[in-house]
Amino acid sequence: MTRTLHVRINSSSDRSDLEDTLAALDAGESVDPKPSTLSVEDLETFGRIFRPTNLELLEAIADHEPESIRELARIVDRHPPEVTDNVTELADYGLVDLEENGRAKRPVVWYDEIDVDIPIGQHSPDTAPA
Repeated sequence: MTRTLHVRINSSSDRSDLEDTLAALDAGESVDPKPSTLSVEDLETFGRIFRPTNLELLEAIADHEPESIRELARIVDRHPPEVTDNVTELADYGLVDLEENGRAKRPVVWYDEIDVDIPIGQHSPDTAPA
């Protein structure tokens, strides 16, 4: 079964659905198959979160399942402090879960794909009515 994270641009950012899903997963509960949704405040924030370096990290986590952020940094051939900063940002938005693994933190993604809904024109949250 494919687990999809839905991302939408919405000026009223609400991550409660995503937070509920993550809490249920952390508690070892089965998760409702309905997709979780992450609302991002605006296009600028979306661009920062989903910049190429962060997408590379998400793909590396999904493909290689590293045991630590340091191992992830080796996989993507980047300095650990930079990767730590990026992974922390991704975790703050609920895109990565950080599991305690001894003294290290193991980055985990719980979804297989990301579906993005970007409104354009008058429906865009960045567009003020005339």
